Amino acid sequence: MRVVVIGGSGHIGTYLVPRLAAKGHEVVNVTRGKSRPYAPHAAWNGVKQVIADREEEERRGVFGKRVRDIGAEVVIDLICFEPESAREIVENLHGRVQQLLICCTVWVHGHSVEVPTVESAPRRPFGDYGVKKAHIESYILQEARRRGFAAAVLHPGHIVGPGWPPVNPAGNVNPKVFETLAHGRELAIPNLGLETVHHVHADDVAQAFIGAMDNWAAAAGESFHVVSERALTLRGYAEAVSSWFGKEPRLKFLPWEEWKKTASVEDAEATWDHIAHSPCVSIEKAKRSLGYRPRYSSLEAIRESVDWLIASGAITV
Repeated sequence: MRVVVIGGSGHIGTYLVPRLAAKGHEVVNVTRGKSRPYAPHAAWNGVKQVIADREEEERRGVFGKRVRDIGAEVVIDLICFEPESAREIVENLHGRVQQLLICCTVWVHGHSVEVPTVESAPRRPFGDYGVKKAHIESYILQEARRRGFAAAVLHPGHIVGPGWPPVNPAGNVNPKVFETLAHGRELAIPNLGLETVHHVHADDVAQAFIGAMDNWAAAAGESFHVVSERALTLRGYAEAVSSWFGKEPRLKFLPWEEWKKTASVEDAEATWDHIAHSPCVSIEKAKRSLGYRPRYSSLEAIRESVDWLIASGAITV
C-alpha cells in the first residue's frame, strides 16, 4: 500500500517509516524538510519526500488537497496539533483513503482519577495542548462513527529514545538532572515524589501504528493508549537512575511553592504540567485490539535516552 506519513522525520517517524518499508509499503514522508531522522536506516533511501510547510499551506487551504492528491491508501498524521488541521485533513480524505490514523496524547484525560486510566474515562483536559488534542480526538472519532470513516486515534505518553532528552525525575526535560543523580549529588523533587510520569519508546509507538493498520477494522472509530507497561513515580524514577551509576539517591522533598524557586521558570512550568497530569494509563485495549506489546519498560526506554545524552556530551558522568 501507499502510506503517507505527515511529519515522518521526527521521533516516531524515525522508527515508523522503516517499519512500514519493511512490510513492503510504499512510504511518502510529508515534511518541512528541516529535520532528519534521529537514527539512520537504509529504508529512508526508498522513501519519497514531499516538502510542505503545513502551517503556511493550511492558511491557503491547500494542505489537505496536497495530501489527498498523493493518492495514498493510508495516511498517518503525527503532527496534528490544531482542531482546524484535523478538519481539513478529514474533509479532504473522507472517501479517498482506506484509513486515517492520528497521533494524540494521554494528556487528553487531564488529571487522573482511577488508575490506570482507561480510554473510556471522562475527558477533563487542561492546558492548551491537552485541550486542543481532546478536541481533535472528539472530532476524529465522531466523524469515524457518523460517516463510517476508518479513522483511529493513538495516545502516546512521554516519548523517549536516542536523540532527545527524556522527561526526568524532576518532571521536566533538563538533562542536568541525570548528571546530578549520576554524581550522587542532592536532587530536590517536588512534594513527596509520588506523582507519576508514563514514558514510551518511540519504536513502541511505531509498533502501535503498524498494529492499527494491521487491525484496521478493530481500530476504526476507536482511541488507544500507547505507553509502557508501567508508569513511574518521580521518587522511584530518581532512585532507579541513581542505581545505574552505583550511587545512593540523595533526594530532598520540597512543597511545590518552595521547589519551584529552585528551578528556572521554564523547568518549573514543565514540571507543573507533568505533575498536575500525573498520567498512569492502561494499555489493555491496545493489547487486545491491536496486538500491542511494548518492547521497552519505562526505565529501559529512558536508559537509551540517557546513554545518548552521555555519548553526545550533553551530560558528564
